[in-house]
Amino acid sequence: MEPSYKLSSGHKIPLVGFGTWKAETTLVGKAVEAALDAGYRHIDCAAVYLNEKEVGEAFTKKFTTEATVKREDVFITSKLWNTFHKKQHVRPALERTLSDLGLQYLDLYLIHWPVAFEYSSDDIKTSGSTQEFVSIRETWEEMEKLVDAGLVKSIGLSNFNVQGLMEVLSYARIKPAVNQVELHPFLSQPELKKFCDKNHIHLTAYSPLGNGAFVNNEQVGAIAKKYNKTIPNILCKWATQKNFSVIPKSSTPSRVAENFDLFNYTIDDADILSLDNMDKNLRTCDPAKFWGVPLFN
Repeated sequence: MEPSYKLSSGHKIPLVGFGTWKAETTLVGKAVEAALDAGYRHIDCAAVYLNEKEVGEAFTKKFTTEATVKREDVFITSKLWNTFHKKQHVRPALERTLSDLGLQYLDLYLIHWPVAFEYSSDDIKTSGSTQEFVSIRETWEEMEKLVDAGLVKSIGLSNFNVQGLMEVLSYARIKPAVNQVELHPFLSQPELKKFCDKNHIHLTAYSPLGNGAFVNNEQVGAIAKKYNKTIPNILCKWATQKNFSVIPKSSTPSRVAENFDLFNYTIDDADILSLDNMDKNLRTCDPAKFWGVPLFN
């Protein structure tokens, strides 16, 4: 049985998930099918990935057509895009995601970024990135209503720093169960982890391979060789041993299965410390670079 973590909402999140960011629409369906076949029971999605319809087709095939996997056994996450932060847009955005994914409910819905964009239409492809100032409180209170309505089991945040989390905790009727952020040995964010642990907010690690930047790293490679594992496998295992959930992605079936093969060994304390000591505060997904918004500086 895959290890899981019990969220503050009472629901359990499997520690190894399958990510769908940057997955091409022509490949993502087969990749999700391969992930479910390999044993993944946690799939991470987002409206802005522009592939939820294709992911939904894979869900329909596995949950209904083939009936090889039960919907209730799979933890499915999606995210509210920046264009839809105003209160009148939150529920319609979720309903579009549910329709695209072919689902009645989500296990987890996240505010994707603590940044709002001007709304122009429901079509993300045609919406821009002109910043608009919408209070997170306005958005969060609508997220809470989604739980009340039974459309979402847990709600949370993504890309929030400690200050942002403190703000939400100050007024939240339903506390955020998860904060999904970039996490890997080169950006281990120990102070964020300390704060989240204290406030019962689970951390999910995205970009565990640093967007591919670390797959040939010699230091990690030396540790991988010791355990007869690949570098991606070691980076994902580091995350789960920290009690993070982790969402690696690949469109290659053999790599999809390889990234899930984390449960037959343990990295010893000395090697975990070596990985921890690689921290350089190296962020590979930085909104200061692509939006000019220095969230983390």
